[in-house]
Amino acid sequence: MSQKVDVYGLHAVRSIVEHSPERLVSVQVAKERHDGAMNALISDIKKWGVSIQMVPKDTLNKRAEGGNHQGIIATVTAPPTLTENDLEGLVERADAALFLVLDGVTDPHNLGACLRTADAAGVTAVIVAKDKSAQLNATVRKVACGAAETVPFVVVTNLARALRQLQQLNVWVIGTAGEAEHSLYEVDYKTPTALVMGAEGPGMRRLTRETCDQLVSIPLAGSVSSLNVSVATGVCLFEAVRQRQ
Repeated sequence: MSQKVDVYGLHAVRSIVEHSPERLVSVQVAKERHDGAMNALISDIKKWGVSIQMVPKDTLNKRAEGGNHQGIIATVTAPPTLTENDLEGLVERADAALFLVLDGVTDPHNLGACLRTADAAGVTAVIVAKDKSAQLNATVRKVACGAAETVPFVVVTNLARALRQLQQLNVWVIGTAGEAEHSLYEVDYKTPTALVMGAEGPGMRRLTRETCDQLVSIPLAGSVSSLNVSVATGVCLFEAVRQRQ
């Protein structure tokens, strides 16, 4: 039986309707919301024959456990979980694969923001470890504004081993570290690339760092010593996008 998850927020639910409406199971909408954006979304959902239940806003508040549901929560079948076994196929299907690897990012808000940026940058897949990493949940899906439904999400049991697997597939693994000698702007991202981002504070774990082919840093001109991981992810990914264009 397929696992079912909640997706809430206008953007996240619309992304499901536009990209994979077959995953919709049921939808609850706040009775109090009658604006054009919601009415248009409801109309699109009804085209797929999905049950829509109008409920008090408080019902959604309890279900979302404090999350900003924007008046709509959809129950959907969860997308298939990808693993190490899917990496080769992902590399083969991409013209020049671009992976985002998150090492030890445990905050679901950061994961959601990284997924949103990864979607905008056309990333092949986001890779995280099974343990000590945030996983897809309702908060991540909401922050990602639909990107959690479109960006392939790979969960691996051993991150360093997965990076070595990518290297064997001719993917260049670049890690980010504040003390790295080379700037991210000195690197060629046009070939298949895996960009590894560590958690704020500790950064990448030692084994992850040692597995990387190259380390780069983001030049910082101000007084802060580091950037939020989702901001740093955007800076790095869009340098790759710039070069590839």
